[in-house]
Amino acid sequence: RAGADAVHPGYGFLSENAGFARAVIDAGLCWVGPPPEAISAMGDKLAAKKLMRTVGVPTLPSAEVADDDPRALRALAEEIGLPLLVKAAAGGGGKGMRIVREPGQLAESVGSARREAAAAFGDATVFFERYLEGPRHIEIQILADRHGHIIHLGERDCSIQRRHQKLIEIAPSLILTPKLRKEMGEAAITIARAVKYDNAGTVEFLLDQEGRFYFIEMNPRLQVEHTVTEQITAIDIVRNQISIAAGKPLDIGQEDVPPQ
Repeated sequence: RAGADAVHPGYGFLSENAGFARAVIDAGLCWVGPPPEAISAMGDKLAAKKLMRTVGVPTLPSAEVADDDPRALRALAEEIGLPLLVKAAAGGGGKGMRIVREPGQLAESVGSARREAAAAFGDATVFFERYLEGPRHIEIQILADRHGHIIHLGERDCSIQRRHQKLIEIAPSLILTPKLRKEMGEAAITIARAVKYDNAGTVEFLLDQEGRFYFIEMNPRLQVEHTVTEQITAIDIVRNQISIAAGKPLDIGQEDVPPQ
């Protein structure tokens, strides 16, 4: 009705809703975001982890909770190892997430995580993932065009959180070495290439105290904290989103993004 020929979904839930993206495209409009197929591939965290293992990107031990019987939960917990996280497969933002340190907490944690996940995402699927004590949470911003050109714009350290929700973003990270920054950036690009990604996105990793990193999820959208990266790179991410959606190639290379 407005006469628009493109839709930019912002960074709310519709921005990572593959059905909405498909509806926009089917209506003949330009979707300013990644392909619906890439959104779907990254929306299921368990499926995404399996894909990461095939392309050589490290992940934490994890498994879907298919049986809520207490004995089955204990057996699965022993396989993953305690402490562990119960996590919503379709979730984010700290919703549907519980830390379990004792076997006696499993049934209650799974039940409450399922209820919260169903209410927040319409999907009660949860999985167990090995819990790291005192990790750093590092996210890598990427841009990918439709011509196979993918770059990363460095990292944001979002380790300072409350209830698994980010409070403070630090960029560049104060703890990444140049070698680790390069390795994590290359891993993020590998992940984007594996799902034929284009447009803006963020790949999230956990970094343990020994300097090992693990893929946890990809946000196939613009994030609210994208402005932090814009501050240190002087690159307008939204402008690039629109340019990519219009079919234009990126006009910046990896060498053009040294962090300030």
